[in-house]
Amino acid sequence: MNEQIKNKLALLPDQPGCYLMKDKNGTIIYVGKAKVLKNRVRSYFTGSHDTKTERLVSEIEDFEYIVTESNIEALLLEINLIKKNDPKYNIMLKDDKTYPFIKITNEDYPRLLITRKVLKDKALYFGPYPDVRAANDTKKLLDRLFPLRKCKVMPKEVCLYYHMGQCLAPCVFDVPKERYTEMVKEIKQFLSGGHSDIQADLEAKMNEAAMNMEFEKAAEYRDQIRSIETVMTRQKMTQADLMDRDVFGYAVDKGWMCVQVFFVRQGKLIERDVSIFPFYNEATEDFLTYIGRFYQENEHFIPKEVLIPDSIDQESVQAMLETKILQPKRGEKKKLVELANKNAHVALAEKFDLIQRKQERTIGAVEKLGNAMGIPSPTRIEAFDNSNIMGTDPVSAMVVFIDGRPAKNEYRKYKIKTVKGPDDYASMREVIYRRYARVLRENLPFPDLILIDGGKGQVDVARDVLENQLGLDIPIAGLAKNDKHKTSEMLFGPELEVVPLERNSPEFFLLQRIQDEVHRFAITFHRQLRSKNSFASRLDGIEGLGPKRKKNLLKEFKSLKKIQEATIEELQAHGLPKKVAENVYHSLHETEKK
Repeated sequence: MNEQIKNKLALLPDQPGCYLMKDKNGTIIYVGKAKVLKNRVRSYFTGSHDTKTERLVSEIEDFEYIVTESNIEALLLEINLIKKNDPKYNIMLKDDKTYPFIKITNEDYPRLLITRKVLKDKALYFGPYPDVRAANDTKKLLDRLFPLRKCKVMPKEVCLYYHMGQCLAPCVFDVPKERYTEMVKEIKQFLSGGHSDIQADLEAKMNEAAMNMEFEKAAEYRDQIRSIETVMTRQKMTQADLMDRDVFGYAVDKGWMCVQVFFVRQGKLIERDVSIFPFYNEATEDFLTYIGRFYQENEHFIPKEVLIPDSIDQESVQAMLETKILQPKRGEKKKLVELANKNAHVALAEKFDLIQRKQERTIGAVEKLGNAMGIPSPTRIEAFDNSNIMGTDPVSAMVVFIDGRPAKNEYRKYKIKTVKGPDDYASMREVIYRRYARVLRENLPFPDLILIDGGKGQVDVARDVLENQLGLDIPIAGLAKNDKHKTSEMLFGPELEVVPLERNSPEFFLLQRIQDEVHRFAITFHRQLRSKNSFASRLDGIEGLGPKRKKNLLKEFKSLKKIQEATIEELQAHGLPKKVAENVYHSLHETEKK
């Protein structure tokens, strides 16, 4: 704990509020809330913690806090701060999927649509459905039963839907609006559980058509009845009141939380959502944060009722959601909450072994690597490798691993600009300087460890650039390979000694993955550059063929081989003047003969 944190801890107030933990770069890495700021924030820096909390605390170099009037205000502020800053240690909601709805538009001649957005446009929305297939199947059935308008823009003549009996064609015929009002009413009844009445009416029509020897019409009614049975009996009824509700349950174990949400729509359990994540606060407090972010960030449909366990502060949930919040004490609703809790316990138990293995290969490997090297856990690792063939087209590449996982959006490629010939040391000097001069200039995050694909010479060059030219103190190590081009050892320290690592340990496998990845990335870039330069060199010097025309040729023909196979007429057809087309044709064919 540094002196600045010690001084701030002594000044913390006995009031509710939010706190923002920062790392050495001033980046907010965790946002939390507390009923009493002094007690909660101090708890991070006293006593023992589990591994993941220790890891969080090890990165804290400073913190801020915001005092609020109440615990509920602190909860709402926490959700907004998390959304704004996206701290890496806060709950990561696993997806932002939205479910499909069936929509009846608010138009003179309404339409039936599938949508994933619920807008305040006075339209009618039904759902959500568990997937788009379920929504589409229901819509197809409704299209057959109720001939609403299909066209977005009214056409000037009847379309195929009219001839299929699925549209009344208001574009041509004078259809009373009362007819549409009645159809919308029947659709609402159908989607609200009244399909049995419509089904009985269809059965009566089918029997009547059969008695009148109208067998084709009777068969159509029969197919419609079967469609209703197929669509409406897929889901098991769980409630008789046809209410839309979300049911929350949760379980905690070893610093991890599983939240289970049941989506009950029109009395049917249509889908569930499962999230498993580490938590750093009180379980009930982080559960509240999860609910707030679940609805605000993912824009989930808010039903008429939300059921939550007894242990959760009902008033806090009510402050976040403008709907009915219940903590059922008995009956079917109580059983639903208990079922959600039970599923959360089962999901956590089933997935915990997998999570532990993944942790061991990533975050666990990072922590063990730091221990072996005698440095803080290298959360962010940047690795470099050079690639060239006899000094031609020299390039270098950098890959980034964060928490033991590749961060591919942060990979970088470098063309070597100042080095002539196969000089690996000079290439490394140029790239290290370019990378970390930019980090300083643009205030980018510093790595916790730099890995160089190579031995003492490359590491010494990189260290000289960092320390003597840029004034940076960043741990740097070399990765040496054996005669089979596999990772054999790590060199680290003032004298670059071998770090003792077990060959079958997670930390050694992590180094292998990093070295293989940076080598792959560098080689791929080098091949791309060679291919591009090879193509360019074959077309260089052809009279009349400038950069723009070369680019257009590649765009049209895709490869040098296809350009070579083209006739003069084909080259002209793609924009080349006749004289230039002849020059290209003769130049490439003369080269081929040579």
